[in-house]
Amino acid sequence: MKIIVLLFVVFILGSLFSALYFLIRDKGHSERMVKALTVRVVLSIALFALLMLGFHFGIITTKL
Repeated sequence: MKIIVLLFVVFILGSLFSALYFLIRDKGHSERMVKALTVRVVLSIALFALLMLGFHFGIITTKL
């Protein structure tokens, strides 16, 4: 599970930096930045849902 979460974080950061690159390169007049940010939001929501499902089904536990 840790590897999956780390991969999601890497892809989210990659999408964020690609949006920054498109912002600088296209000077904000392209839809590539919007698409990259959309991918980032979708990946973030998917990661959140994955973490919640993992906690619900007992894959992720708390250590108290």
